[in-house]
Amino acid sequence: MKLRKVKSLRGTLTVPADKSISHRSIMFGAISQGITTIKNFLRADDCMSTLHAFEALGVPITVDKDNISITGVGVNGLKAVAEGIIDVGNSGTTIRLLSGILAATNFTTVLTGDASLKKRPMDRIASPLEQMQVQVTGQKEQVLPPIEVVGNPELKPITYVMPVASAQVKSAILFAALAAKGKTTIIEKEISRNHTEEMIQQFGGKIQRQDKMIQLTGPQQLTARQVIVPGDISSAAFFLAAGALVPNSKIILKNVGINSTRTGIIDVLKAMGASLTITEVDHKNQSATLTIESSNLKAVTVSGDLIPRLIDEIPIIALLATQAAGITVIKNAEELKVKETNRIDATAEELQKMNARIETTEDGMIIYGKTTLHGAKVSSRKDHRIGMMLQIAALICQEETILENAEAISISYPNFFTDLDHLTKGES
Repeated sequence: MKLRKVKSLRGTLTVPADKSISHRSIMFGAISQGITTIKNFLRADDCMSTLHAFEALGVPITVDKDNISITGVGVNGLKAVAEGIIDVGNSGTTIRLLSGILAATNFTTVLTGDASLKKRPMDRIASPLEQMQVQVTGQKEQVLPPIEVVGNPELKPITYVMPVASAQVKSAILFAALAAKGKTTIIEKEISRNHTEEMIQQFGGKIQRQDKMIQLTGPQQLTARQVIVPGDISSAAFFLAAGALVPNSKIILKNVGINSTRTGIIDVLKAMGASLTITEVDHKNQSATLTIESSNLKAVTVSGDLIPRLIDEIPIIALLATQAAGITVIKNAEELKVKETNRIDATAEELQKMNARIETTEDGMIIYGKTTLHGAKVSSRKDHRIGMMLQIAALICQEETILENAEAISISYPNFFTDLDHLTKGES
């Protein structure tokens, strides 16, 4: 795909629905009792992988133009899949969280995915689930997919100290804990996104948190409810960056999720001096309108407990840093090495092709700002967030950019290029 520089970006967008909440709304609806209705579900590849997985497990799901309706069957109502295999495509969220749900079944399931997913380690979920008396096996020491989950209806509660800050690992344990008899305790390394904890309560469950300690006593029966999914701040982040970087720009983003465990990108933009305002805050649905305008940015340090709140936004933050005054340091982000790609190396290497000055470290990057980027032949590496970041970078390059594997962007944002085109034309 050929990409070109633009003079300005102006207009109003409603970004796609939140990916994390869309995944979980299907999962909670499936294991609850009653009919769950989901409004504003993200119909992107990853989330549809979750939907199809639960259809394969015997959960009645109706998809119409506006809503998704799920007739919950409870964990005990899930049925073994024909031939025993579920393909979850590129979705790490699906394979990890679904493993926690399958832990309490009385059958065996094999979970597989595409070539990228088969490189992502599952030992981080296998270890705690095995402590709960679930057999999880995969390829090599890292338990790479395809993985086999041998369900056990007699799960044991555990106390687990998280070795990494990962919402996916935490969520897999919590889903299993809902079916285990007794109290499960999770102690987080750093507080990660809390959608699973919040949705347990929304579906009528009970869970306690004290600082970095989470406790859940099972078994629990959940009750269906209506879910309205807010816009995904991880998708909004690319347009927030575009609005800050492209001259003469003003972009208004409606209905963006502002859950406090996800708003690290807002904190970083403010620290960099971006012209960003937050209005129309809806506290019930944790959403707001974000307005971004062209900005003079300064370097920052991104580290510590901020990292889990923006782990998916680090590639676009790296791009912002190339245009900021000073040297930006990103550290404590080793989790990026086990995403769809090694995002530390992928971000640095692709931006270096465009003349960015970036040094990689064991757990992050050092980025030198005020660098003139040039068009180049770059690749998404089949990673949606790398692909979107490179498209935004191309907007400020004098020369033409060629983006290979642009189709990967449909994993989370099928209309990304259409929405960007509206902004280049100044449309609302």
